[in-house]
Amino acid sequence: MITTPTPPPPPAYGPEEIRQHVLESEIGKNRFVGFALFDPALGKMVVEHNSDKYFVPASNTKLFTFYASLKMLGDSIPALKYVVRGDSLIFWGTGDPTFTHMDLKNTVAYDFLKNRKEKLFYLETPFASTPFATNWGWDDYNYYYQPERSIFPIHGNIVKFARKGGPARRYTTTPAIFKPIIKTDTARYNHNDAFVRAWRTNEFTYYPKHASADFSVEVPFIPSPDMTVRLLADTLKKKVTLLKNRTLPTGAQTFYGLPSDTVYKRMLQVSDNLFAEQLMVLCSGTLSDTLSVERGIQYAVKNYLADLPDAPVWVDGSGLSSMNLFTPRSIIALLQKLQQERPVERLLPLMATGGRPGTFRSIYKAEPPFVFGKSGTLAHVHNQSGYIMTKSGKLLLFSFMNNNFKVPSSEIRNEMVRIMTEVHEKY
Repeated sequence: MITTPTPPPPPAYGPEEIRQHVLESEIGKNRFVGFALFDPALGKMVVEHNSDKYFVPASNTKLFTFYASLKMLGDSIPALKYVVRGDSLIFWGTGDPTFTHMDLKNTVAYDFLKNRKEKLFYLETPFASTPFATNWGWDDYNYYYQPERSIFPIHGNIVKFARKGGPARRYTTTPAIFKPIIKTDTARYNHNDAFVRAWRTNEFTYYPKHASADFSVEVPFIPSPDMTVRLLADTLKKKVTLLKNRTLPTGAQTFYGLPSDTVYKRMLQVSDNLFAEQLMVLCSGTLSDTLSVERGIQYAVKNYLADLPDAPVWVDGSGLSSMNLFTPRSIIALLQKLQQERPVERLLPLMATGGRPGTFRSIYKAEPPFVFGKSGTLAHVHNQSGYIMTKSGKLLLFSFMNNNFKVPSSEIRNEMVRIMTEVHEKY
């Protein structure tokens, strides 16, 4: 009788194997790696490597902004504040980043102002934060991902230039009020971009030799109270008068706009920097009339994050600043707090999801999805933190942080995907 040999059991795969793969990856790509994998069912770490060391988090910072917002904001975003005085409606900003936002198609506050019968007066109010945060790249001012922070963002504080149908077609400009002041330079090659704004003025130049046949380009404009009033009047098709140097009226009412989850979802899934900054402005507005990103952060750290394993160095809402510093084990602690704040079925759909639209769209492709979280990228920085579902049915929390590498960030991303996919499949 011929017997079929019993196949050998598969090699063991557990914490030691995961740790070894992380160590080999760190050496192979010559970078500084922090790694933490936590099992909430067991209430303990599965694997730790440099989890107590500080790393530049980049957009993993938005997880902290998300948590602060959950604690400090309600179910809907405060869109503006207003009082009615006779035939006049006086209104001012709260920091809401969604007014006439081109991607969200938000018209809630727009409809409110558009349909009012009173005369509209926009009240200039102080902003206690600077347009750029500490250590932002000043030379990124021309790019869509770094619009300036402000009291009353409109259109996402960007100008959109778009063309379809090739060079013979004219491009469109949104908002249209910028179109008459755009210069065209057909000769010069000293810029790599098709549209360039001057450093500290709203003067735009179009360089056709750098433009694709079809394009969609977003360039931030410089917001100011005067610019806000011009844009409001342009989009509402109504006169809006600017009030300066006035004290805030008493008896103000708050008009609420989009559901907060809609804003959180965009911030987390596409990593919208303006949304992250403005959410911390909105958080500070729950404390007083002084709007300040820094004040919102300080309050959240003192009141909601004092029990983190390692005190965070948190300076902006978005993570654009390389001054931010978090440890992997503190990020794990934050992910635990998020689980306690929201049921998993309401939490995970807000995150970037493997294979779905957002920053994880080209990685972790599988059905059903198994990775939900946040990526973060700056020069020489690439991180991922969030939740991973294993084939064995475990929901694990992870923070995988990479700093100080010279290779393209795509190589680091591929290494993380390889290791975390193996965790999904084998652990």
